[in-house]
Amino acid sequence: MNFFLLKTEPDDYNIDALARDGETLWDGVENALALKHLRAVKKGDKCFIYHTGKEKRIVGLAEAVADASNEKDATCQLKFLEKFATPLSLAEMKNIDVFQAFELLRLPRLSVMPVPAAIVQEILKRVR
Repeated sequence: MNFFLLKTEPDDYNIDALARDGETLWDGVENALALKHLRAVKKGDKCFIYHTGKEKRIVGLAEAVADASNEKDATCQLKFLEKFATPLSLAEMKNIDVFQAFELLRLPRLSVMPVPAAIVQEILKRVR
């Protein structure tokens, strides 16, 4: 099982909508590198949901219910797992050493990215 981070504009679709819907089709990714990462998502992988815009924070967790499509415009079916009681902000991550190599800080416009194991553990420690 791998972890990914998926970004969404909360005015368009947010963690509360995912919780209400239970499942959603994650689509609309256009950047080539983000599409490459999305195509790597497999059934059972976990996905941190990140609100962009004014919020800039990791707000919850979802799970891929099927492998992502390998089409030109890749998509992935996700199911809601959890809304974090204590979201983790980008500002907080910028002040923590383990996050310095995270693509979220290095490539801030990338909408889909893998999350290395050490960073997964740090995120989970801070949001639960």
